[in-house]
Parts: sequence; C-alpha cells; structure tokens
Amino acid sequence: MDHYLDLRLRADPEFPQHQLMDALFTRLHRVLVQRGSTAIGLSFPEARGLHGGLGARMRLHGTASALEPLASPAWLVGMKDHLEIAGVLEVPANTSWISVRRVQAKSNVDRLRRRQMKRKGWTAEEAAAAIPAAAAERLDLPFLSIRSASTGQTFRLFIRQQPAAVMRAGNFNAYGFSTEATLPSF
Repeated sequence: MDHYLDLRLRADPEFPQHQLMDALFTRLHRVLVQRGSTAIGLSFPEARGLHGGLGARMRLHGTASALEPLASPAWLVGMKDHLEIAGVLEVPANTSWISVRRVQAKSNVDRLRRRQMKRKGWTAEEAAAAIPAAAAERLDLPFLSIRSASTGQTFRLFIRQQPAAVMRAGNFNAYGFSTEATLPSF
C-alpha cells in the first residue's frame, strides 16, 4: 500500500453526487472481479456519516503496478466527463491508518425469523415472539446503492471507516474492502 490513485467526481447539475459515486463504484467492482484482484484497497477520504455521504473522492490504494491499469480511463466508459483522475502517487510519509469494511445490517426480520425456525425448530409464533419487528437493525453509516449481478436486486452496501492503531497487511475483496488489512489515511 505504498501508492494511491484519487478519483474525484466533478459537480454535475444533472446527476446527484451519490448517484455518480454508485456508478463509479459499480464499474470499479466489475474491474476488480474481472482481474481477480486482492491487492487493491478502497477508501473515501471525504466520507461524513450517513447524511454527509461518502463525498466526491474515491481513493484506490495499492502498489504502483496494481494501480497503473486503473489510472487509464478505459474502464471508465461513460464516466470520463464526470471525473478528475490524478496519476498514481506515492503515499505521504507519516500517515495514520484506517480500517475500511463493509457492514451488513440485520434488517430483514422475516429472514431472521425463518433462520431461527430452521436452526432451533421454532414455530412461526415462537419466532415472532422472540424476534419482534423492532429488532431490525438500522445503520447510521454512509452507503452505496448497487445492483447485484447475480440477483438483479438493488441493495445498500454500508461502509465503516474507522481509525486503526497500526498498519496491517492483508487481502482485499472484490469491493476493495478487507476485514484485516488497513489503509493509509491522509
């Protein structure tokens, strides 16, 4: 994680910023899946909680050789007019560290009830009594709205960025997130 690539969204009167960020993330996800990449991490330096959103900047982290192909706008067909792409740059010295990961809310109460019925042999009434509708978890985190390639359904991908005490190496998933690795924060 010694280099980074910033992708900054330009203001656009026709499209809200969150919609452009969703589209940019979807394209990045496709590229990471196609390449089978586990060496590129993703952060949002301007993220400000649920109502502040993710901001206008997406930062990719990795080695120079892993990031160079993403600095070319070929994978950004249809997005070029909405972006400013800086070249691949070295991470500044003496940075702090952050952990960036996906967080999934347990918001589908019916699914939770069905799971308990199957696992514990509960009846529907027992599951409803044990798991009330108010048990649905609500997250106060920024998110991306993306469409699942496998099911076609749109869902919210919640993102938690939090400070980390030390640098930890690790692999990243096809979303650019990791449960163990940290990223430079500057």
